[in-house]
Amino acid sequence: MEAIILAAGYSSRANAYKMTLPLGKSTVLEQTISKFEGYCGRILVVAGFQAEIVEEEIAKINRKDAYSFQIKLVYNEHFNKGMFSSIQKGCSVVNAPTFFLTPGDCPLVKKETIQLVAKHKGSIVIPSFNHKGGHPIKLSSEVKKKIHETDPESNLREVLNGFEKEYLNVHDPGVLMDIDTPEDYQKAIDYSYK
Repeated sequence: MEAIILAAGYSSRANAYKMTLPLGKSTVLEQTISKFEGYCGRILVVAGFQAEIVEEEIAKINRKDAYSFQIKLVYNEHFNKGMFSSIQKGCSVVNAPTFFLTPGDCPLVKKETIQLVAKHKGSIVIPSFNHKGGHPIKLSSEVKKKIHETDPESNLREVLNGFEKEYLNVHDPGVLMDIDTPEDYQKAIDYSYK
């Protein structure tokens, strides 16, 4: 399996470049990546805005030699067109028949949730907490093909609406927690120290 981590956005509401904000003993991006240890052979980090900072962060993570997977930077030159362009770019380099997709600012998901999603069958598997779908989602090669064929002006929701979705209830509020604002970041710090 592989995972696409989306890290190409502007972080405009966070007042800082959120991927490299400290969280626990590492950064937001490393916390997100680390959850796939043992489940993925390759992590594809899609960068755009300030790609050199993401590249530096990946180099730091690789130097730690703490993970069994390979981390590859994928540059999306059209990142200013929005998240769907980054999803398409990530999908263009996925080799595995099934893969995870998650924004890079979702660092609080439990590893057990990744394991449950990985094992669950379906073209689209979405972890759900309190009846709300979250991240990371697992997609099949059939969905990947559809993402490729879809107009870049579209969005992921449009693509996913054409498939049956499997919602997997998990006891993990982390699937709904992303870091968009300074308040979200403070919540993430508080949550990670629970």
